[in-house]
Amino acid sequence: MIVYSGLKTDFLTAVEDDSIAAEIEQNIYNLMHRKSAQSEFRSWENSLEYMYKVLNDSDIPSDAGIAIEYNIPQTSKRVDFIISGYDVNKNPNVIIIELKQWDKVDTIEGQDAMVETFTGGALRKVVHPSYQAWSYAAMITDYNQSVQQNCIMLHPCVYLHNYRKSNPEKLEQNQYKEYVDDAPIFARGEVSKLREFIKKSVKIGDKREILYDIDNGKIRPSKSLQDSIKSMVEGNQEFIMLDEQKVVYEEIIMASKMCMDDHKKRTVIVRGGPGTGKTVVAINLLAKLTNEGQFVQYTSKNSAPRNVYSQKLTGYKKSTVKNMFKGSGSYYDVDSSLIDTILCDEAHRLNAKSGMFQNLGENQIKEIINASLCSVFFIDESQRVTLNDIGTVGEIKKWADALGSEVLDMELISQFRCNGSDGYLAWIDDVLEIRETANTDMRDVDYDIKIVDSPNEMKDLIFERNKINNRSRILAGYCWEWIKAEQNNTNYHDIKIGDFEMSWNLGNTTTFAIDENSVEEIGCIHTSQGLEFDYAGVIIGDDMRYENGHIVTDFTKRAKTDQSLKGIKGLYKSNPEKALSEADEIIKNTYRTLMTRGMKGCYVYCTDKPLADYLRSCLE
Repeated sequence: MIVYSGLKTDFLTAVEDDSIAAEIEQNIYNLMHRKSAQSEFRSWENSLEYMYKVLNDSDIPSDAGIAIEYNIPQTSKRVDFIISGYDVNKNPNVIIIELKQWDKVDTIEGQDAMVETFTGGALRKVVHPSYQAWSYAAMITDYNQSVQQNCIMLHPCVYLHNYRKSNPEKLEQNQYKEYVDDAPIFARGEVSKLREFIKKSVKIGDKREILYDIDNGKIRPSKSLQDSIKSMVEGNQEFIMLDEQKVVYEEIIMASKMCMDDHKKRTVIVRGGPGTGKTVVAINLLAKLTNEGQFVQYTSKNSAPRNVYSQKLTGYKKSTVKNMFKGSGSYYDVDSSLIDTILCDEAHRLNAKSGMFQNLGENQIKEIINASLCSVFFIDESQRVTLNDIGTVGEIKKWADALGSEVLDMELISQFRCNGSDGYLAWIDDVLEIRETANTDMRDVDYDIKIVDSPNEMKDLIFERNKINNRSRILAGYCWEWIKAEQNNTNYHDIKIGDFEMSWNLGNTTTFAIDENSVEEIGCIHTSQGLEFDYAGVIIGDDMRYENGHIVTDFTKRAKTDQSLKGIKGLYKSNPEKALSEADEIIKNTYRTLMTRGMKGCYVYCTDKPLADYLRSCLE
């Protein structure tokens, strides 16, 4: 959907008449029924004055097409500025321009395509603008059938009209080179350079014909994207399905195809405990359905699984396949049934509201079902680990019924984590007093579980295991502060227990679970949930103790930087009983989740000695 379109002459006249921002504002209201913020209005007035200066060149054809605020159909993302036309050989071309009002920006070391700048009233980490422009162009190319069939070439770039480049320019240094090469940066004082970039590809006006083709193009994955995702999965042993996984996979394939045939909504619920292969099934479905021409997306609330699995598939940073992995807050303003199939992993982690300030949308479950014809929710209700987690089977069924979506309820039973042992999971549930089971000890259970006497002993065990294949990690409950100023400092040790010192996982990576040196850091629930290791070392902090013959949880021992229990103190004042019950569930679920990350073994250290003694006695 294009908010504003016209010829170059129309655009120049609207800017001269000081009406361009008002026209865009009115069009957004008419098309989206949304009022624009004053800051957004001012940004149009400011940035489009600069684009007027750029386009005020007689060599740029007067009948070239101009589009402002093009909403990429399968996302809530909007392209700032588009220029369309033909080159000297009459080949269709489009210039995509990402406009930024930044005047200062800093690089971020060790984190792919990230920079830091003042935006939204605060200093924030944001995506490098060249990556942003490149990813928009890649997404349009990968999913717009008109672009594919008509061989429309897209040329992304960035215009930082308030920013003066330094020498050497930090936004163009080596860590960003692969993105800048594809989407060059033009800054203040480089109007003539940006004009030349445009004129290379737009020599003849198209009278908006190319814009019309793009705006009306059907959403369909390109052949190259289909082939890419198919080859990545087929050549990866990690995504081979076994037994019940294959059965569930085939049932979902059938349900999704039925949705494509009769255009009726269907919602598939797949229940499964830790390690039952929910993500393996989801990734295979992503590849298979995309290869059959469907528009499919994998979504999760937590970014860790998305980042890790997209990296495992591609093997390198820059891949358009990553555009298939979305956050669960991406669907609050997506049209009904626009996406063929959405695969929602870790559905128990879904929230009601979306956005940085939890102020967008109504309910993520509702929005996912609404945005797709076939919605698939992979869920384990025992992994609710924050007060904001709303994902339950009942909630999914409620919204499916409200939106007229037929529900299919399935379950993955076989346990492929924990050496194929359901007994270990049952033992954890019993000893943590989550539910009573018959597994009160670990006799006859083939799983390497140890309760160790010191964190250094646990560290030595994990470091030794990790030498084999980099698949062992240390994890901890959130009982130690994560100091923002030291997030990228490996020499700063957040967690100190006696002579034991280590850092929380550093903030300069999004793939802690597979990074080469992250065994040197300690992961938390947010960087490990939804992922698995061979061996996990778990530090249980003071938020869980053993007193008077029972497991006791204590939310006051959680770190202030932990957002999992945000709001619990206020709830405790108004309803102490409910607050204690909610906190107890979340703390126990957190440790249950951490203690089931290791497929082969788990080594546990407890800061509370009576708890260690109790767990050790329960092993016998």
